[in-house]
Amino acid sequence: MEKLRIVFMGTPEFAVGILDTIIKNKYNVVGVITAADKPAGRGQKLKYSAVKEYALANNLHLLQPTNLKDESFLEELKSLNANLQIVVAFRMLPKVVWEMPELGTFNLHASLLPNYRGAAPINWAIINGETKTGVTTFFIDDKIDTGAMIMSSETEIDPTENAGQLHDRLMYLGSTTVIETLELIEKGNVTTTIQTDSSDIKSAFKLNKENCKIDWTKPALEINNLIRGLSPYPAAWCMFLDKNEEWNVKIYDAKTILEDHDLAIGTMVCTKKEMKIAVENGFIQILSLQFPGKKKMTTPEFLNGVTFSAQAKVS
Repeated sequence: MEKLRIVFMGTPEFAVGILDTIIKNKYNVVGVITAADKPAGRGQKLKYSAVKEYALANNLHLLQPTNLKDESFLEELKSLNANLQIVVAFRMLPKVVWEMPELGTFNLHASLLPNYRGAAPINWAIINGETKTGVTTFFIDDKIDTGAMIMSSETEIDPTENAGQLHDRLMYLGSTTVIETLELIEKGNVTTTIQTDSSDIKSAFKLNKENCKIDWTKPALEINNLIRGLSPYPAAWCMFLDKNEEWNVKIYDAKTILEDHDLAIGTMVCTKKEMKIAVENGFIQILSLQFPGKKKMTTPEFLNGVTFSAQAKVS
């Protein structure tokens, strides 16, 4: 059985869940690589990544290179004498890094590859109305999420869950899949499957302001999927328009109401406790939202202090 010496690379909370499982299963993690500290917030104080916080709390050897091709970093990485590297939600590695360990470098990706390669696989699976997703481990090559697959694990997507809830479930599923992958590598029993490309492969494009904006002309289910797929972060958004004023509003939670009506698309229908937006085949009922400069609130909380006119609408 191969004695593993592991370097782990990752940045966000999703990666912490995997790293913690590796540590608790008594694997020898000789180094952790994460993003450099970045200024954040109004005070622009340096913010540590979630992985750095975990590494410091667990006395793990930590590296934070700004340039993955820097000679001093490469020398330090080589000196760790790792024979395996694991990547979870990090950045694209240069060949000199992923080729370094004898047993290779594998990545955990939060989709069933080859679908949803890219930066936001959890979000896009929900946005596109998928009924199942999963995680895949694969050996890294010189492209993004295209390497030979080792293992995959599948799960159903509940029609009411949001990206945050699915994120947490996939973190757990990913943890067990990584451990199973490590066991195969330890025993020398790895067999891989080459990814095959086709014209119908779906991508997990990077999220931006434009693709997070709600298009109220779309069917109710598609709109609700967008809201679920972007909640709690970065959140779907739209403009509220009333009395010659407009506000950029984030929508976190909603439900669809399918019924006939003769209202113009985008018309806002409010009571003291409910807010509905007219769409092509019914309504989107807003359940929680955030106005500029305000905290996130349930709709009843928000409407407790706000009144809209009969002409209010969204765009």
